[in-house]
Amino acid sequence: MRLGLSEEQEELRRVVRRFLDQKSPETAVRDLMHTEAGYDQAVWRQMAEQLGLQGIAVEERHGGSGFTFRELALVLEEMGGALLCAPFFSTVVLAAGALGRSGDEAACEELLPAIAAGRCIAALAFEEDDESNGAVAVPDGAGWRLRGEKTYVLDGHTADVVLVVARSPRGLGLFRCDGAAEGLQRDLIPTLDLTRKQARLRFSGTPAVAVGRLGHGGTVLDAVLRLAAAALAAEQIGGTQRCLDMAVGYAKERLQFGRPIGSFQAIKHRCADLLVECETARSAAYYAAWCAAAGDEDLPVAAAMAKAHCSDAYYRTAAENIQIHGGIGFTWDHPAHLYFKRAKSSQLMFGDPAHHRVRLADLVGL
Repeated sequence: MRLGLSEEQEELRRVVRRFLDQKSPETAVRDLMHTEAGYDQAVWRQMAEQLGLQGIAVEERHGGSGFTFRELALVLEEMGGALLCAPFFSTVVLAAGALGRSGDEAACEELLPAIAAGRCIAALAFEEDDESNGAVAVPDGAGWRLRGEKTYVLDGHTADVVLVVARSPRGLGLFRCDGAAEGLQRDLIPTLDLTRKQARLRFSGTPAVAVGRLGHGGTVLDAVLRLAAAALAAEQIGGTQRCLDMAVGYAKERLQFGRPIGSFQAIKHRCADLLVECETARSAAYYAAWCAAAGDEDLPVAAAMAKAHCSDAYYRTAAENIQIHGGIGFTWDHPAHLYFKRAKSSQLMFGDPAHHRVRLADLVGL
């Protein structure tokens, strides 16, 4: 096992960082987070055509680059640092991940090349308020009709294709419907983090096609959520590092009593503690990414550990970044609050740290 980065992986990181510095500066983030779509279509196309980011972990036979989860994690880390406003996580991690694990070769051949080329935005709808109004699939001739609701669907309002986890007479299954399908209502949900759009989907006899084997949806979802936890941990590391850099940079520049505030012990110790948080979280995230790339049996443990630790590290670092900046850190004009809101929303996504620690304890037999 080698957790360090190769020369090629370091170059990938540099290329993605340069691209995001140009295409996702703070001004662009602030502009896009107030739009309904929540992303720039031109930048989305450039990500696919110039860098091939949407297809980085898609197999070559499906039009992708065929890299591993480790390279995908590096891309997500840089995106997290830049607060990129784009449907990347929903399309590449969740939807493409579900397709790849569905066992439905026909669906993969149809959708994955479009995803890799940046022509298709996809979403995975699996969250429900409760089972009483959850999504249900009813047979309709050779196809299916969906009824019910899904909520907190990442980029569900703009997705060209929606993959829905729904109950059917033959068990939990994965179903595909078009974003513009008849009987599908899509509404944006007001969220704390404006840089990541979420939607509520209401199905009223919406036509759908089964993806993979019916009754197998729970197994697919469990596998995707493990990968999603590892992927989100990588993204959180990018945000954690950016908050640490902001805090240390300000501590070196801000003068009080004729000297930088970073020279005072109280600030110095805070920054040192944040560095420890960041580096230990990075180790957990990188190990989870390695397990995902290698198909290691330790992935469930590594993913739960990484999601729990990286969530807390990001939240604490984002909060301390505001405190170290003092009054200016609380203002709308400073980017600190953007990272704090992303940190808090990411902390709760796919289960909060307590949920993953309970899961970790169960997995290791405590």
